[in-house]
Amino acid sequence: MLKFYHAPWSRSSNIHWLLEELGVDYTLEHVDIRKEGGVDESYRKVQPNKKVPAIEHNGVVVTERAAIAIYLCDVFHEAGLAPRIGDKDRAPYLTWLVYADSVFDPAVAARAQGLEYAPVNFSFGSFEDMVANVERRLQHSPYIAGDRFTAADVAMAGNMAYTMSQKWLPEKKAFVDYVARASDRPAAKRAAEKDKALAMTVPAFKAMFSGS
Repeated sequence: MLKFYHAPWSRSSNIHWLLEELGVDYTLEHVDIRKEGGVDESYRKVQPNKKVPAIEHNGVVVTERAAIAIYLCDVFHEAGLAPRIGDKDRAPYLTWLVYADSVFDPAVAARAQGLEYAPVNFSFGSFEDMVANVERRLQHSPYIAGDRFTAADVAMAGNMAYTMSQKWLPEKKAFVDYVARASDRPAAKRAAEKDKALAMTVPAFKAMFSGS
């Protein structure tokens, strides 16, 4: 049994997409992170910081997006979303999968919040270095870890699509083309449709779109 703890239109949307790519059966447990008063305290038993995503698989709980992706792709390896140990693409796959959360996400978040800092004092370094690194990679590779689509693309393309839509990440040609290529996959479209339908049941979003 696989249970997915999720909030629509959040950082866990990448894992939603990944589950659709894997084609496995799962049950979705909605965690309303936007609820007035916050997430119920009981959820700390699953995720200590009351964040999403989290999964529970056969009684084992896994949190943190990169860890969840690595776990799922190794368990359901027949889907082919992760190079196996010994494959030359395994290292870049792991590198970019972790990079999405450990460098890209915090660098963009700091930029979006207008945080001024000395890059040497933060593990994720500078926004400019991150942008240059990703652009170099995508100018020479169709997918972030090489010539084939992997879970690292779910992480990076998912992050990039949202942050470009918010104008936090520059719309460089390599970025736009890459996101379009990844987002055109049937699983990406299914996940987006399901996320939208779930979002429309969330009180905070209902209020937002009704203008109240």
